[in-house]
Amino acid sequence: MAILPIIIAPDRRLKVISQPVAQVDDEIRRLMDDILETMYAAPGIGLAAIQVGVAKQIIVIDLANGEDRERDPHYFVNPKTLWTSEETAPQREGCLSVPDFYDEIDRPIKVVVDYLDYDGTKQERELDGTLSTCLQHEMDHLKGILFIDHLSRLKRSIILKKLRKAQKLKQTA
Repeated sequence: MAILPIIIAPDRRLKVISQPVAQVDDEIRRLMDDILETMYAAPGIGLAAIQVGVAKQIIVIDLANGEDRERDPHYFVNPKTLWTSEETAPQREGCLSVPDFYDEIDRPIKVVVDYLDYDGTKQERELDGTLSTCLQHEMDHLKGILFIDHLSRLKRSIILKKLRKAQKLKQTA
């Protein structure tokens, strides 16, 4: 497994729309393993393939990352939302592509999704809590949407300005 570089906003590649995976084969499973290893190393609890520069509809999630719990990775290939609850709740979100920034985002508290798992088997699941929020966040990435796109224009522009400044400082160091 390899740790891949995570793309940081405002990189335009994060706005690319991800394409469906034709079939889950050994190459796709290797990519999922690499994305998962990258997420663990970051550390984070979710990562979409586009965040490592691969415009494919692949998401990995492990809510146990960074906690004293046994790892429990979830793999979502070509995820589609079938249903969302009308009830929403704010959740504090962050993003490995928008490091060191967090804010509350209002999302449906439950979703039903259809996807292919690690073996390419079609699944349908109802998700709630943090797993639901995390999957919705990562599915936004597949559509070129960052969590900061849900914030006011002023908040978003302040965050992007700070990220650009941090990148410039990194380049001159």
